[in-house]
Amino acid sequence: MAMTREGETGASTGEARPDSGTPAPRAPSSRRGAKVLRPAAFQRDDAALVAAVRSGAVGAQRTLYERHARHVERVLLRLLGDARLVPDALHDVFIEVFRDLDKLREPAALKAWMTRVAVFVARGHIRRRRRRRWLRFVAPETLPAREAPVADTDVTEALRHVYALLDTLPPDERIAFALRIVEGMDLKEVAAACDCSLATVKRRIKRAETAFLAAAAKDDSLAPWLKGGSRWTTT
Repeated sequence: MAMTREGETGASTGEARPDSGTPAPRAPSSRRGAKVLRPAAFQRDDAALVAAVRSGAVGAQRTLYERHARHVERVLLRLLGDARLVPDALHDVFIEVFRDLDKLREPAALKAWMTRVAVFVARGHIRRRRRRRWLRFVAPETLPAREAPVADTDVTEALRHVYALLDTLPPDERIAFALRIVEGMDLKEVAAACDCSLATVKRRIKRAETAFLAAAAKDDSLAPWLKGGSRWTTT
């Protein structure tokens, strides 16, 4: 099967938005009375942009958001697997980013640091969602009538099954697996995003891969992809 390509959240209460089709949340406005800098002064690179945000330059926060929101959205979508969850999670990521930006030791590594924040937020969302599952038992007669299903492509249906299986994995393993296999990050990038050692992330991916393949081989929607893909083969 070919596919394109791990902490509770701290003070924030949400979880993190990809190409969901909904309007992007507003970037936080700069502080009143802040120093005004010409955009070119902080558009050269991320280090200059971080310095501008820290100094309170008007427009710097918005520029940071516009530069990196799409990347954060994509990471969140790959991790959460549900575009409906992304807007709130994206909001939470940027709350964390602007709250903790002064703690960033290497401003030039802003994008990698934001990826770690996205992973941190997504992990919290996944864990809370799993804890709430036991509340979802509802008498069948109280449920609304189902609408007629809309025809899905084989790819869309397979993707749904992929994330259903990922939902059964421990959050840390699921996230490492999704970053490596779904998002396509290399192992060093995954380890950095998960804030753990390379050896640890390799173990997480291996455990997740073993569990995923065992379940996928029994899934009618995924088994054909496994047999026909070049990444994995089944016997």
